[in-house]
Parts: sequence; C-alpha cells; structure tokens
Amino acid sequence: MIIGIPVYQKVDLLDVTGPHEVFKWMSPEVEVRLIAETANTMITTRDGFTFLAPHGFADVPSLDVLWVPGGAPEALKEIMSGPDTAYLDFLRSRSATAQYVCSVCEGALLLAQAGLLDGFAATTHWAFIPCLKQFPDIKVAPGTPRFIHDRNRLTGGGISSGLDEALKLVELLCGYKAAQDVQQTLQYYPDPPVKSTLPQAMGCPFSW
Repeated sequence: MIIGIPVYQKVDLLDVTGPHEVFKWMSPEVEVRLIAETANTMITTRDGFTFLAPHGFADVPSLDVLWVPGGAPEALKEIMSGPDTAYLDFLRSRSATAQYVCSVCEGALLLAQAGLLDGFAATTHWAFIPCLKQFPDIKVAPGTPRFIHDRNRLTGGGISSGLDEALKLVELLCGYKAAQDVQQTLQYYPDPPVKSTLPQAMGCPFSW
C-alpha cells in the first residue's frame, strides 16, 4: 500500500510529519512517499524546517491514499491560482484511482480548488472555514470538528487534527485494533496543560 503526501514549499510541518509518523507504525507493508513536483527536492516548511522529498510527480503513477497537507496562505494562493497547475493536476489524476483522498488543515482548499470535494462533507482549519464555504458544491461541516469522513473522503481540521485523522485512516484501512496499537505505540493520549476555545472566523484570511 502506498500513501502519498504531495508537498510544496512553505507546507505546514506537522501536517506532513505527524501523519507520516502514524502511518509508518501502521504496517510494514505500508510505504509513505513524500512527493514534490520534481524528485529529490529540498522542501522548507512554513516555519523553516527543511526535509527532502525523494519522489517526483512523474515517479508515482498511482496511489492507494492521497494525503494533502496545508501550508502558508501565499503558498496556497500560488498553487490555487498561479500559472503552474502541476500540483492540482497531480491531485486530480492520482485521486481518480485512490482508495482514499484526504486533506488536513488548509489542504482541503487545494482539494476544493481541484474539484475533488464537490458533493462531499468536509472541514478545514477553523480560521479557513470561510474560505471553504466559497466553494458552493462542498457541504462544509458545522462547527470545528477534528475530522470529517464522507465515503472515500477524509478531511481534517487544523494542524494537530491530522493526528486524529491519521488514526481514523489507520482504522479504515486496517481496523480498530490496529489503530489502537498505533495509538499505544505513539502514546497519543493528549492532555494539554492549557484550555481554550476556538473563535468563529469572520472571513477568509486570503484570496486567490
């Protein structure tokens, strides 16, 4: 099984590395590929962390799971409305045969721009929910859920939501017991030392 994470400059670090860690504990038969437009591209995340994406779009003709991360608004804008359509074309073509098509955080906006969430219920980072609502054919979930599963679409809320969402994907692919095993291995039992509530976003933070 191949899980592909198509990355780009100024992607969100945890959107990539958190789920990557979850998936690598799922099964030795699962391969997680970090994919950039060109193979062996050095990617610098929104917060300045640099990593290598060994695979290129042309190297990955098909995927079992497509996992789309969010990133900085300027990076999203470039992908969504810039002259280079390679990223969106990759999403469209590889999603056609994928068992699951997933996004975390603002990655939902990339799927939305590619037309891959039309007719599905979906969510995104709380601050970008007004952006997702600009796509009239998407059923934006009420509130700020950690993730939404609708048929073969799985979309997550902001950044850390990707951990919960990734465990849900493990459950969908390998069963509840497998997801429990990964949870125990990661010791993922969050109990943060602070408490707060999410505000309501008043408008989309950027335009494309």
